[in-house]
Amino acid sequence: MSAEAVRWLDRHRGGVAAADLLAFADRLPGVAVAALTGRWRGAELPTGSPLDGLLTAYRWWGKEVVDADTVHPLLFRDRAGRPRPVQPAVAPLGLVVRAPGVARSRAARLAFAAVRPLLTTRRPAARLRTVEHRGVPTAALVYDRLPVVDVFRQVAPDVLLGLMDARGLDVPFAFVLERAQPRSASGSPVP
Repeated sequence: MSAEAVRWLDRHRGGVAAADLLAFADRLPGVAVAALTGRWRGAELPTGSPLDGLLTAYRWWGKEVVDADTVHPLLFRDRAGRPRPVQPAVAPLGLVVRAPGVARSRAARLAFAAVRPLLTTRRPAARLRTVEHRGVPTAALVYDRLPVVDVFRQVAPDVLLGLMDARGLDVPFAFVLERAQPRSASGSPVP
């Protein structure tokens, strides 16, 4: 299924109806927690969610999983373009869900850029656990201090579909993660 799934994903990178995305996700296998170890480059997959476009506007880079209990769920590029972990607990998630236009404003983006160096952290802000999502056991990233769970489905060995589950969010926020350093057939990073 992975070649077919990758083609489906490539055709829909510009956007997809939420119902179509969920139908696609339901055909994909779950992901083992151990398979998420590493750095993952992220890209949004628009679904009509009020959060569409926000992470991109703020220079989101992706996620990093050191192990099941050491996860940096939000890496943002610093001024030099390097991905750095940011503490997500300060995000006004309720406001963002209720009034995403405020978060999209130029003033909000400039304020985030100004304080981003202060939000950089070395401390993990999430954990991975196996959950059952829509009838499929799969890895999920559970944020420590936000009511957010990101669930994953396997598109290809180094490509994941992520669905953000947050209280108050009726349309899923979807994203794609691609391993930043692909692995060889033996499982070790490719040089």
